[in-house]
Amino acid sequence: MLLDEVCPGFPGSVRNASAYPFPVQYDVVENVDSDRLIFPSDKSACLEPILQSARRLERMGCRAIAAECAHFAYFQKEVAVELSVPVFMSSLLQVPLAQRLTGTTGRVGIVCAYPRRLTEHHLVSVGIDPASNLAFMGICEDYSCPEFENLWNADKWSAVPMASFERAEAEFVSGCKDFVSKNPDLCALIFVCTGLQPFARSVQHEVRLPIFSWSTLLDYAFSVVVHREHYGHI
Repeated sequence: MLLDEVCPGFPGSVRNASAYPFPVQYDVVENVDSDRLIFPSDKSACLEPILQSARRLERMGCRAIAAECAHFAYFQKEVAVELSVPVFMSSLLQVPLAQRLTGTTGRVGIVCAYPRRLTEHHLVSVGIDPASNLAFMGICEDYSCPEFENLWNADKWSAVPMASFERAEAEFVSGCKDFVSKNPDLCALIFVCTGLQPFARSVQHEVRLPIFSWSTLLDYAFSVVVHREHYGHI
């Protein structure tokens, strides 16, 4: 499910299907854009368009349903109960897994554009204990990343929204290095926004931490509903 807005997607972004080794079917959540989903405290008006989009995808034969923005986590329970296929509303679903895989002494870093807009309801809906060991990095709140603003801020879009991959990569890698250096107890990063995984490999090369992203979640989703065959010798 995509937000009802137009912005470019680098290879690896959810909006760019060319990077995935499995078929992807898109549907637009009508009249729900970033402003309506992320910023209002009352998000009830978003629920029905989201359910309609999810149902359309299920009718098309999709084996799993995913949503573009991390803030769709707010509706994980409501959508999952309505469908007969697995629902992956946000890469935040991976936070409890990352916490268990890396132990309890370190913190898991949640990296997204607007973490201060993530409420307790967002976290609890995907199984996160809000009081657990978490650290938050806001790309657009804590760091200067103009290229991400060009991608995600409708007020800064040109007639044809554009952004430089190289500049976006440099800005984001620099921000992540600073975040990790200021939080030496981090044991993993969760790239929550669906436009961040194009830069995951570059960041990991610099910070040497496990990175969970929307890409790792989609890979897992596909493996769950289309299990691979196994070949070998007996």
